[in-house]
Amino acid sequence: MQHITKATPKDAKVLAKLAKTSFIPAHGHSAPKNDIDNYITTNFSEANFIKELENPENHYYIIYHENKIAGYSKITLNTVNKNIEQKNVTYMSRLYLLKEFYGLNLGKTLFDFNIEFSKKHNQTGIWLAVWVENDKAIKFYTKMGFKIVGVYDFRISETHTNPNHIMYLEL
Repeated sequence: MQHITKATPKDAKVLAKLAKTSFIPAHGHSAPKNDIDNYITTNFSEANFIKELENPENHYYIIYHENKIAGYSKITLNTVNKNIEQKNVTYMSRLYLLKEFYGLNLGKTLFDFNIEFSKKHNQTGIWLAVWVENDKAIKFYTKMGFKIVGVYDFRISETHTNPNHIMYLEL
């Protein structure tokens, strides 16, 4: 059984742990260990999540499988991107699952939830950035109908960036 709930500031500690654990399989080998560790410490702290969750522009959702937290997403409505001409587009900056929940279709379930949420808020499309070497994610998003529309350098540290594809799905 699966269900999705909106995250609130009281979920910050859980999200911080979830973010750290789910980021490593997708990106842990993308930069030197010290850079990855510093990125995680800076961006996935409980304090940072509280700040983000208190911002009404950020929409965090947690997906559960058999009453266990399996993953989360973060979307922001009406976020422009220089590679996309359409207005009223959603930016999906995070969609992560814990490795133990891979293969259960939970990523698609959470993705579909974000699509429906975006449509209900009159969004014309959804975009994201994905590391060019994250083949699993690229295949997933391509299967969902996304097209590569641009490039972006994702900053891990002051000295390291990862090339990302900007992918877009028209709703």
